[in-house]
Amino acid sequence: MNKIKQLNLKSVEDQRIVEIKSLSYLERLERLMILIEVSYTLRIANRIPFK
Repeated sequence: MNKIKQLNLKSVEDQRIVEIKSLSYLERLERLMILIEVSYTLRIANRIPFK
């Protein structure tokens, strides 16, 4: 079972790599900026006190 799971993860990873390589430079940059923004938002969300 674990072997099948690893094969599925590998195929998903391969598909993502092909997808990313097919993007233009600007599209890659936009995705990177979204990841940075989400990461920053999650980091500062932990500091906001709930009332």
